[in-house]
Amino acid sequence: MNIYFTDYFNVKPGVLKKYGAFNISLINDLPLFIDPFLIFTSKKPTYKKLHDQIITYLKYLRDMSADGLVNESQLRTWYMFKEVKQLWLGYSLSGNEGSGLGMDFAKALNSNLNMIFSDFGKEHKKITKGSHLEKVCLIKSGVGKDNISDFTANLIKEYLLEYTQQFAKKHINEKFRKVVSVPRVAFNYDIGVWSPKQYELPWFNGDYVLLTPKDILTKEENWINRHELIHDVERIADSAGDEQLRSQVNQYLSMALFKDKDKEPTKADKEKAYTYLLEKYPKLIEYYIRSKENRGNEAIRQSELKVTESENFFILQVANFVNQLESKTEFYKCDSNTLEDARKRILFLKEEIENNNGYRLFYNDGKPIQRESDLQILYRLTWFASPSDFNSEVNNGCGPVDFKISRGSKDKAIVEFKLAKNSKLKNILAQVEIYEKANRTKNSLKVIFYFSEDEKAKVDSMIQELKLENDNSIILVDARSDNKQSASKVKQKK
Repeated sequence: MNIYFTDYFNVKPGVLKKYGAFNISLINDLPLFIDPFLIFTSKKPTYKKLHDQIITYLKYLRDMSADGLVNESQLRTWYMFKEVKQLWLGYSLSGNEGSGLGMDFAKALNSNLNMIFSDFGKEHKKITKGSHLEKVCLIKSGVGKDNISDFTANLIKEYLLEYTQQFAKKHINEKFRKVVSVPRVAFNYDIGVWSPKQYELPWFNGDYVLLTPKDILTKEENWINRHELIHDVERIADSAGDEQLRSQVNQYLSMALFKDKDKEPTKADKEKAYTYLLEKYPKLIEYYIRSKENRGNEAIRQSELKVTESENFFILQVANFVNQLESKTEFYKCDSNTLEDARKRILFLKEEIENNNGYRLFYNDGKPIQRESDLQILYRLTWFASPSDFNSEVNNGCGPVDFKISRGSKDKAIVEFKLAKNSKLKNILAQVEIYEKANRTKNSLKVIFYFSEDEKAKVDSMIQELKLENDNSIILVDARSDNKQSASKVKQKK
């Protein structure tokens, strides 16, 4: 059955692996992102050139915004980009359509270049070894790795197109290729516009497909990221070796956070105070970036590990499971209804996560990454061979449900994937009938993932309070790491 790039284009996985590209799913985006720091810290001359191109473009934007008179048309041309959906990477839970970079992102980036980072491109002469795209996204919250990945992908799109074309011409039959004109590929600095270029690329379902080198991908936060910066502001100030800066930071925090000794500062208080500090003393960002530059090899090791884990789980384990189901079972036959089909796929994920080391995908440095989106993507991949109509994030007036599966008007089921820590979990369990009525079905499944013994106890108590102990529509999935055996120990026992 066809799920991945190599399936659709009849390429041996080993050939793609040797080329260095990630074997994307052409059913659904996979939660991987381009990290510009991995381009910066690479020893490959091609990547060094790519990073220089990124910085050159940002310096152009800085120069154009120097007088503060960038108009809306220029913002749209220079800052706003559609997601490069042909990469099949990101957070989309159905297909590969993402939101792209909108006007809010454009205005924030332009403002940062114009005011806070007017010296962008000259930092390496002072504290850091080089300039970084991520820097201009660190001040304001709400600019995540998906935004940075989208922006980077657009700025290196010409390279990605050439990278894919080279592979396609050598390894993909011409009947699966098509010459296409791709918009916004090369930037003309003389007139300030993006121009299209033609390429011969893999063609699938009415669109071209792009490959991405694995060594520029990450799964977790970008190596340079706001969350870590905010968390470490005080440590960064203390370790910077700049006595004046450290004194200014400590003095401000004493006034802003600890003026009232009887009141503990809230998370919102700290966020506001640290954001002000970064705006007033952007040198803090320089010291933070320098510390990340000095640990560039660690960034490479971590990304390799996480991308390999994603590859093993999203590709190898799912593909092996599909092959077994296809050859040895009747999993893909339509003898059962949508509710039972939905249940079978949930039980598969439960088995993989609880007993086949699948839980590892949801941890980073031993800490759980509790994102419902990762779980939902895995579930989406198990539906690729079904004739059922499968929709995600359906809203029928009572709030969105994660998935609705239907096979005609009389056979429908809805599925909710929730984390045990979800603050609205109790309401969701208590109001299931409302969701079912809105979707015109009495069939629903609620899948709850827990990451600790305390979370399990909380869910058990909730279910008991709602008198749902015998409700077989509720399925609990144990994603704990402290009660699992490592793969090596399992092999030794066998």
